Amino acid sequence: MKTIIKTDRAPRAIGPYSQAVKVGDLLFVSGQIPLDPQSGKIVGADIAAQTRQVLQNLQAIIEASGGQLQHVVECTCFLKDMNHFADFNAVYTEYFGTILPARKCVEVSRLPRDVLVEIAATCYMSED
Repeated sequence: MKTIIKTDRAPRAIGPYSQAVKVGDLLFVSGQIPLDPQSGKIVGADIAAQTRQVLQNLQAIIEASGGQLQHVVECTCFLKDMNHFADFNAVYTEYFGTILPARKCVEVSRLPRDVLVEIAATCYMSED
């Protein structure tokens, strides 16, 4: 059984996809970019501000499904410029602390709306 997750606390999808899909104990959160959920405008001009907004959007979607960031088992991170890696990691660590999910992080030539960062996540929604 597939459940579509949708919340007003995160930006609406800007294409033909769902914010997240839950199948059994797994939650697949679509890639989030640094959009303000209310205005739909890009938040922040630097990697730190944009990463913070992206993680807030991810957190809102995960919480709408009944989960928490600690349920994230893997993130796929796309950076416009790998020179931003250290600043990206500093903000990323603020949200995940010491219980870090597995992760892929790659530099890409372009992201939607020419943002600096996009993150997708997979969560295990356990009963504990």
